[in-house]
Amino acid sequence: MGRVLGIDYGEKRLGFAVSDEMEVVATPLAVHTRKKQGDDVTAVIRICRERNIERVVIGHPLNMDGSSGPAVDKVDEFAARLREQSDIEVEFWDERMSTMSAERVLIEGDMSRERRKKVIDKLAAQIILQNYLDAV
Repeated sequence: MGRVLGIDYGEKRLGFAVSDEMEVVATPLAVHTRKKQGDDVTAVIRICRERNIERVVIGHPLNMDGSSGPAVDKVDEFAARLREQSDIEVEFWDERMSTMSAERVLIEGDMSRERRKKVIDKLAAQIILQNYLDAV
C-alpha cells in the first residue's frame, strides 16, 4: 500500500487530494491553475515525487447516461501524457456528481461564493478519491 493522488481535472484548474498511507482516508491537498498541458503533467509528477505517490486516480467525466463526451477525451489525453512521462500508475474513476456534491457541502457550510471557487476543485478531488478508496 502507498499514497494515492486523486485529481479532479477541469478546464481551468486541477484539484488534488491525497490518501493516507493505508489508503483509507482522502484529504484535500491543493488546486493547480492550468496553463498548458505540459505544465499540468509536470505539476502532477512533482506532487507524486514529493509525497511518494504510487498511483493516480483521475475523475472520468462521463455524461449522466454513462456515455463519453469531449471532456472524457481531454482527460484521456492528459492521462496518456502522464503515463508517457512517468512510471506512475494511472486509473480512472467515475466522477459524475462529484463537483455537485462538493458544491452542496460548501453551500451547507455557509461558505461564500468567492471562497467556494478557491476550494471546490480540491474538495471534488477528495470526493473522487474517497469514493475510489471506499470501493477498492
